[in-house]
Amino acid sequence: MEPRHCLLLKAVVDDSDDTTLLAGLTELRQILTVPFAEFAVYRGLQTPDLYAYGALEGAAYRADRDLQRFDAMARQLPVFATSAPAIDRLENVFTATGASAGASAGFRYIVETDAADGWEEDIFRWYDAEHMPGLAAVPGCVGAQRFLNRDGGPRSHACYDLTDPNILQTAAWLAVRRTAWSDRVRPQFRNTRRTMFRSLLVSSSQ
Repeated sequence: MEPRHCLLLKAVVDDSDDTTLLAGLTELRQILTVPFAEFAVYRGLQTPDLYAYGALEGAAYRADRDLQRFDAMARQLPVFATSAPAIDRLENVFTATGASAGASAGFRYIVETDAADGWEEDIFRWYDAEHMPGLAAVPGCVGAQRFLNRDGGPRSHACYDLTDPNILQTAAWLAVRRTAWSDRVRPQFRNTRRTMFRSLLVSSSQ
């Protein structure tokens, strides 16, 4: 996986079927003048969350005025009539190829968190030096990425692309979570959100 910056659209959706949701996002993508290198859409496996990632060409960010325009366009789409989406800029800070690279990643596990005062540097070092490389090496993990959210929160946005959601219960995955460093930093997580998603769409640039 090539490190990229992204625009992330986050929304809470109703019981619309997958086809309707994808049609709405396709409409939004077509009216945006953004050259996405990749566009990926995920829906919460047991939650009403919808996350859509638009990987940007190169390392360019979008200006605040662009985000305001994108947000206004998104709010006009019927699929978001009951819940206005948020659009945030994500900065890629870590990427690892997984043990099952090349396999189909039907699921994405996302951990979003802030850090207690004075703990951000240690938590980020733990993520990038131990935790994410360790989880990426677990069979069934296709790849791992971590971003910093420049606009919304929580600040740290870690993604694990998986072949099966039950990988989180395997001995190999749990062993990575149960280290001395993990036990020291995890109590310092704040505003933490852990969500399992299923993949609806991953497409390269048109």
